[in-house]
Amino acid sequence: MPELPEVEVVRRQLERPLLGRQIAEAWAHPSPKFVSGPDAVGSEVEALRRRGKYLIAELDCGRDLVVHLGMTGRLCFAWRADAAGAPHDSSPQTLAVRPLDGPAADVMGDAIGDVTAAGKLAERYAIGRSDPHVRAWWRLDNGEVLCLHDVRRFGRVAVCDRGDYRDLPTLAAMGPEPLDPSFDAGAFWRASRRSSLRIKTQLLNQRLVAGIGNIYADEALFLARINPSARTISKPQAGRLLAALRDVLVASIERGGSTLRDYYSLDGAGDNQKYFVCYGRAGEPCVRCGTEMRRRVLDQRSSTWCPSCQRR
Repeated sequence: MPELPEVEVVRRQLERPLLGRQIAEAWAHPSPKFVSGPDAVGSEVEALRRRGKYLIAELDCGRDLVVHLGMTGRLCFAWRADAAGAPHDSSPQTLAVRPLDGPAADVMGDAIGDVTAAGKLAERYAIGRSDPHVRAWWRLDNGEVLCLHDVRRFGRVAVCDRGDYRDLPTLAAMGPEPLDPSFDAGAFWRASRRSSLRIKTQLLNQRLVAGIGNIYADEALFLARINPSARTISKPQAGRLLAALRDVLVASIERGGSTLRDYYSLDGAGDNQKYFVCYGRAGEPCVRCGTEMRRRVLDQRSSTWCPSCQRR
């Protein structure tokens, strides 16, 4: 699932082409998860922001167009317009997927087999209106069409009154943004003490802090030397963990996010997966001490850690 860095990369890429544009036409899959997408028609995009793993387009009508990519969702400009302003499929924009190489090839194993091509540029793909996995699209007043392509339909689209997220409970109850400078280690530590859940589980439930998923939880806990199964952390540990979260998130944003199988930004695959020091490295030597990394399932989620560096 795309996490905070991947969604932030997409937000930055979409901001310039969307701001100031009016949504002239739209379509959505009839599923309740997508059907409200066309409610944005006639509105202009005033701002594009991110909250956790959600993209939120603020509309001039006082409403928000909210998009969650789920497990396999991708946003891209899929069609060009002809002279009459109608979208067509004859010249779809294609997204080039960069080949994955370096340490990522060893870490991810067979997961990259379907997106690489003998060490050369990976297959190009295009999305048209006939693609059965397009769940929603929005045509802008300049003829560009933004579409949501989601194979497994775990994504979500909603148009709601500004800030009224009652129908999106995860978004409504979301914790602070980890990159917000006003969110300090003391507040982070105090929030963690309100729950008896394992610290890894707290990071994933979006209430302690927003936008963290399995990848960046494993990476940050490793850097902070905290065992993922710990149910309490000290104030100094909280400070190290928040600093580690910020480090891994910022680094991933700068590298275009992490592509394991499904995530692609508008520019293609991200590069951050080449730099994992913990996630997906079970059975390999710890980059810090050489001890064999371990994996176990905690609260239905896989976790990787170093038994030497991350003692309980």
